[in-house]
Amino acid sequence: MELRNLTTFIHVAELGSFSKTAEMLGYSQSTISFQIKQLEEELGCLLFDRINHTVRLTERGHQLISCAHQIRTLTEEFKDSLRNGSECSGHIHIVAPDSVCEELIHKHYIGFHSRYPSISLKFTPADTSVMVEMLDRNEADLIITLDSHMYRNDYVIAKEEPLTMHFVAGSSSAYAGRKGLSIHDIAQEPFVLTEYGQGYRRVLDKELAKCSLEIVPVLEIGRTDMITSVLCQSNMISFLPDFVTASRVRSGELCYLDVCDIDIAIYKQLIYHKNKWLSRSMKIFIDYLKQTQFSV
Repeated sequence: MELRNLTTFIHVAELGSFSKTAEMLGYSQSTISFQIKQLEEELGCLLFDRINHTVRLTERGHQLISCAHQIRTLTEEFKDSLRNGSECSGHIHIVAPDSVCEELIHKHYIGFHSRYPSISLKFTPADTSVMVEMLDRNEADLIITLDSHMYRNDYVIAKEEPLTMHFVAGSSSAYAGRKGLSIHDIAQEPFVLTEYGQGYRRVLDKELAKCSLEIVPVLEIGRTDMITSVLCQSNMISFLPDFVTASRVRSGELCYLDVCDIDIAIYKQLIYHKNKWLSRSMKIFIDYLKQTQFSV
């Protein structure tokens, strides 16, 4: 049994597509089909049902996928052990909200690169639903969420922490310094928020619905640096994590609003798929984030 065919089998199972697997691995689609056919003939069973251009694992395919992951893991671990005496190298794809990508690069990238110059990183901004899809299709190595607490039995939470959030406005806001505000007091004010359905915005909308409220923002944008800039120049309000706003609050440009009657639990979670082989470079990157207190 060729390891190459097993690797192709894993990718087809994850992506649910021969064409996408061919694109990922740099093969022609006919090569992918041949490798899967070769594997099926060798094992004497059908591994995929092919119906109306969809590809789904058969019962035998489901049985093989676990073994295939174990074989690949053992193979990669052995290869990794051969490289232990040399400088660690590798490529890691991290998918996270825009604000997390920006802060990780600003705060941690130079320090990480100086210690591990042969490990390359790719940051892709996305909302939670897209992150999950990419993780399930093995298009992302790690994801970092800013959302409600997420548990799945096929995910490993490498690190998590609760995230402090505030309604925030410019320091000249009429609500600056007022105590005991209600969400009803500010709900009709002009809001600038991240896009609908994204992470903590989605959680906020759910909590507002419990109060029979809806905030219709006058501006929606994913870039939190732009949101804070707009707040400093206007009478608008937003709802943002403190790591985004803390520096401008300290400088007096922004202020937190004392909204007392809405409690929203948001978590920052570092997650990888349980079937993902943790390369030496991935272990190093995860440990590095843990050593820096997973702060952003």
